[in-house]
Amino acid sequence: MADGEWAFFEHFILAARAPNGRKPTNHRIVLDGIFWIARTGSPWRDLPEEFGKWPSVYRQFRRWTLSGLWEDILEGLNHCGAVPDALQMVDSTVIRAHH
Repeated sequence: MADGEWAFFEHFILAARAPNGRKPTNHRIVLDGIFWIARTGSPWRDLPEEFGKWPSVYRQFRRWTLSGLWEDILEGLNHCGAVPDALQMVDSTVIRAHH
């Protein structure tokens, strides 16, 4: 992840962090690991070690999901104009068609 990209995401991640007194992990590496999973479609167990232990990365992904971080990031991308309005994403595990 480039420094400019990280600068955009860092604001959202630090805002979603729960102040529990623990030293934060390297969120940039964790975010890279989450993006690697999303890009490849691999199972969590196949996450390379360079991103950390897969259960830890998954646990942080789950925490961020429950806190609404991903919705905040998408809303931020929409407001900053970095993504074209015509960009759409389709996610489906089942596509049905007639013979």
